[in-house]
Amino acid sequence: RYGILLIGPNCSGIVSHAHAGKFSGLPPVSHKGGVDFLSGSGATVDFLYENATAMGLRFNSLLNVGNSAQTGVTDLLRLYDEAHDEDSSRIKLIYVEVLNRPRDFLTHARSLSEKGCLLAGIKSGSTEAGSRAAASHTGAMATSDTAVQALFDKAGIIRVQSRPELIDVALALVSVRDHLDGTRVAVVSDAGGPGVMVADELHRQGFTVVPFGEHTRRRLAQALPQGAAVGNPVDCLPTRNAESISAVLEIISEEEQDNVDYILLIDGESGLSDTWAIFRAIMRFRERSRIPVLQCFLSPTSAATPLEKLREAGQCYFSDEVAMARALGRVVNRPRTYTPVLEMEGYDHERIGRALSGSGALPPDVVREVLDAAGIRLPAQRELSRLEQLEGLDIPFPWVMKVVGPLHKSDVGGVRLGIASLEDARDAFHTLIRIAGATAVLAQQMVRGTEVILGATREEGYGHLVAFGLGGIYTEILKDVQFCLAPLSREEAEKMVRSIRSFPILEGVRGQPAVDIETVIDQLLRVALLVHDFPRIREMDLNPVKGQGAELYAVDARIIVD
Repeated sequence: RYGILLIGPNCSGIVSHAHAGKFSGLPPVSHKGGVDFLSGSGATVDFLYENATAMGLRFNSLLNVGNSAQTGVTDLLRLYDEAHDEDSSRIKLIYVEVLNRPRDFLTHARSLSEKGCLLAGIKSGSTEAGSRAAASHTGAMATSDTAVQALFDKAGIIRVQSRPELIDVALALVSVRDHLDGTRVAVVSDAGGPGVMVADELHRQGFTVVPFGEHTRRRLAQALPQGAAVGNPVDCLPTRNAESISAVLEIISEEEQDNVDYILLIDGESGLSDTWAIFRAIMRFRERSRIPVLQCFLSPTSAATPLEKLREAGQCYFSDEVAMARALGRVVNRPRTYTPVLEMEGYDHERIGRALSGSGALPPDVVREVLDAAGIRLPAQRELSRLEQLEGLDIPFPWVMKVVGPLHKSDVGGVRLGIASLEDARDAFHTLIRIAGATAVLAQQMVRGTEVILGATREEGYGHLVAFGLGGIYTEILKDVQFCLAPLSREEAEKMVRSIRSFPILEGVRGQPAVDIETVIDQLLRVALLVHDFPRIREMDLNPVKGQGAELYAVDARIIVD
């Protein structure tokens, strides 16, 4: 009635530069230039704030909606989006339990990403008890958590699973500044073990711990005490001090500036030097160097006073070296936003619309018409309801013959391979037409080659999840499948194809012919465009899509519409 916006109940309020209304716990301090945190849980705000600020992370605003009786996370995300300007914080942290309007959430999160914001978040409560009934292979493999992950990826949000992980990613985002896409790392440590562990994790995250040149190693050896390791990682030994740490950083910056994107510095309290002096040396280097430094300090208790000074100076640090490397990997490998493909040559929208009539599982002739109009290739085939229709079929042998009617043909013995003659075809027809639920028999040219699955399923509130993976009868067992929300960009389609575990099979192994990857990407984009343009399609399976080289055919296809 009065236009008043309510938050809560069961929330701890909001804190920003414009408004300070913290209703429970110690009032946090906001810092212009800090990160923004939007949460559906008051307790999560309090716990994360306490732990994050202990490591030097600063917050620009904290918005908490609690049980969201009127205002939810999506509403405040829209507020961030619509109010964003050049003075706004670029880093947004999100905790959400319920996504009542996923598409609106996607719209505003994606808009923020495209404005240059960096988003990381937790979506909890995404597991399912029990299995989900679905008619297609794609539908059976897609869970609500699959949809959430696809939504976060589409929006450019780094998804994490815990508060510590969210804090670590935020620390990494703050530390790297605008240097978001490097892969080459220098590691500087005061002990061998932590340096080795962080190097191992960097390798797992796809980074290169670059070998230093001879001149660099010689200069490092001169700057460090005897026994120090001067390759990469650099082990400065516990006797390091502000002068030696400063010298190491300067040498790496001067000698390896074209070979190093990030410096990971791991330190601890040895009792042999002035820790605060070391911190000041690192801060001075950060101020003038183009190479970002991510700092990990392993002795928070014994160096409480220097760490307090470090936080007061606006500096942040990690408490675990492996978590630091992992967080940097999450930042560099973060999801991106791309322009979707909305038009394709050979894709006839009007013809598809005319063909998509009726509801339920479409008959094979309608499926063929829809796919052909979309530019998706099928092998030569003919639907047969009478035995005499076998005579004079212009389909070269060998054939595959399949029952028409049952959705999962292999489960009912509804597929016959290697039909080499009319006599074989007659025998197969007699067997298949007697299967319960059979309405006809499909005779199809047999295609040899690698099998993949292309499909889509509509997830309530999210839109269509497009699937790609290893195909055939073991699809649901192996679950080597990638999902993405429609419509797809070319970059998203290529990433889906290259991300399956069995991708080397597509490239050809043990003498098997390769599949043309560009053709696979093209067909996947057509599936995505089809379900985006025609949301009546509830589920769609092309399994298998089979062939070699650029000769790929949807050997078995089903489309279910509302």
